[in-house]
Amino acid sequence: MSEAQSVTDGSQTRTAADLTAFQQNILAILSEEPMYGLAIKRELESYYGSEVNHGRLYPNLDDLVEEGLVEKSELDKRTNQYELTEAGHDAVLAQLEWVLDRFVTDEARADEVRALLGE
Repeated sequence: MSEAQSVTDGSQTRTAADLTAFQQNILAILSEEPMYGLAIKRELESYYGSEVNHGRLYPNLDDLVEEGLVEKSELDKRTNQYELTEAGHDAVLAQLEWVLDRFVTDEARADEVRALLGE
């Protein structure tokens, strides 16, 4: 999905670029595996190096669910699990593509990316 490609939510269409950095980070975390809310919270706190409060996390998760980027299911009566949808996967790829298109400006930078990927 390129920068111009969009994610559709019924009547509303947003591009991957419309997501906040916080929402993009949630999608990146869910790219690894489905998780419950507190596990996502811990991953975000590790990344940010500070507490992420519930009042920030869960409304953003709900927005991502409404936009069709994340699927929410019930693990038990108290715990929800969140999983990346195909549209969410495409949004992560679009963001990576956009960043890499700007970062990889020469062979040295391409080598840096290859090294990150273990190639």
